[in-house]
Amino acid sequence: MPQFDRSTLAVVDDIRDREQASDGHSRYGAYLAKYADDFHEDGEPLRPVDFAAVAWSVATAPVMSPGYVDVRPDVQPLTVRRDHDGRAVLGTKVGLRHSDLARRPAGRLRALDWERNPWDRPDEPWPVLIGPDRTDRPAVLVTATLLVPVPDDILLQPTAARPGRTLTHEAKQVVAALAAHANHALAPLVNDMLGGAR
Repeated sequence: MPQFDRSTLAVVDDIRDREQASDGHSRYGAYLAKYADDFHEDGEPLRPVDFAAVAWSVATAPVMSPGYVDVRPDVQPLTVRRDHDGRAVLGTKVGLRHSDLARRPAGRLRALDWERNPWDRPDEPWPVLIGPDRTDRPAVLVTATLLVPVPDDILLQPTAARPGRTLTHEAKQVVAALAAHANHALAPLVNDMLGGAR
């Protein structure tokens, strides 16, 4: 498992990809072959936005586990999709404790909130938040959806529509660019929303 910090939401793991490759080249490439039908439209390569979304989806959990791209546990899932205007968008959802967002009137029973996953290590710096395990009073579970546009210049027009080394190389290239963009553009937004340590 990679070591994450406040500036890192996604890490590409080429070393593990090669070491665990059943074909001797790329475990991710083998997964791309399993999802070959998702990488073309009637035999033609996908548009850059759609290629990026499919390549990212295959590279991350739950499709690959562990993924070719490891994502910080507290921002699962980290996704790429097309917006209403046809542009690529990188997004995630983060749980926010409502007690951090608003004051409650004196005397009112405090509603239940997100809780740390009890299976996380006590010193886990990126805890997964889960709903309360009891329902003896109301619960308010606040989630923020964070989206950032993906610049067109990090997308690429794939030259291959079928699995193989060319498709794997192009998919790895766009996935690495998306991971770097997540770390550069999305991590600061996540950090602003989450503030300090959970």
